[in-house]
Amino acid sequence: MSRTGSELLACLQREQLPPVWQPRRIAIFRALSVGDLLVAVPALRAIRHRFPQAEITLVGLPWAKEFVRRFQRYLDRFVEFQGYPGIQEVSYEETRSQAFLRAQQAYGYDLVIQMHGNGRTSDALALEFRAEVTVGYYDPAYGKPEGLTVGAPYPDDVHEIYRNLGLAAILGCQRLDPWLEFPLYEQDHAEATALLRALPRAERPWIALHTGARPSARRWPAEYFARVGDMLARTCQAQILLTGSQGEEETVATVAALMQTHPISLVGQTSLGALGALLSKLDLFITNDTGPAHIAYAVNCPSITLFGPADYHRWQPLDQEKHKLVRRPVVCSPCSYWSCPIDHRCMRWLDPARVFDLAERQLRAAAPALRSPVQVHS
Repeated sequence: MSRTGSELLACLQREQLPPVWQPRRIAIFRALSVGDLLVAVPALRAIRHRFPQAEITLVGLPWAKEFVRRFQRYLDRFVEFQGYPGIQEVSYEETRSQAFLRAQQAYGYDLVIQMHGNGRTSDALALEFRAEVTVGYYDPAYGKPEGLTVGAPYPDDVHEIYRNLGLAAILGCQRLDPWLEFPLYEQDHAEATALLRALPRAERPWIALHTGARPSARRWPAEYFARVGDMLARTCQAQILLTGSQGEEETVATVAALMQTHPISLVGQTSLGALGALLSKLDLFITNDTGPAHIAYAVNCPSITLFGPADYHRWQPLDQEKHKLVRRPVVCSPCSYWSCPIDHRCMRWLDPARVFDLAERQLRAAAPALRSPVQVHS
């Protein structure tokens, strides 16, 4: 049975470090994707409040250098992860990995926080940094690793936001607020405004469809996106935008070709910040379960997220008034497949009419706001 986030935090706060200890240098290891880091922001915020004078380093994937710049109020420094045996996000090459570890050992961290999964392999990496204190979850099937200063069994029955906040609770953090945030800067708004001003018409509503996802198993069929886009364009007189990152051009082009109305493709045209600013100005965002869904939650853009193989209990929006989820329960979900080995039923059985009805209700509820003047940054 699933625990609530508050139950987990109350339990873990009993394991916390002494409140008087103040590390000078902290490293947080989380070498994952956009959505994974966004749901860690509440924990990063709590850690910064607990250790306001510490230098906090994120050890992550190359793209996360931009994430550190955006969240500079919580993070001071970025180090690119260079691989370790058993950690799949970066291919392992012994010479490169050993040089990386020597550099981290020489830097002299006082505290290392392992925030990269259940710890079966990542705890060993964190301990290689040789910090004074190492904190993280561990796999209960393997037991607490020798050398882990403070840890707890990996909680696989709570939302990812609360799972990360649990590590903050162990550290003695008191401000354990689960709300997401995504700072937007003037350049972000300028890029988004330029895209919106180029639209063929200014009438609302503006609706974006995000049709891509790195695992193909999480992608709703292109023809379903096209059908919903056409229904919204015709019934609600909506301007349909298609968003996507570089590498998703083919997926977006397929949806555009299947639509009978005329969507505007923005694939590859938005930086991470510009996407956030764009979403902050839209009336609705319909998306697969992927990183931009969490950006929409953070910038308060009304959204519908289509869940398939992922564990929706772990990744669903906490605010389900403005951010809806749609799923079709099937016996084989959740699963960890990136490509469905059978018939993709968790997504293929998700009826477009159901998504359209939910979208129409959300737009109708927001009708007074849609008649208001559009507020954009110049």
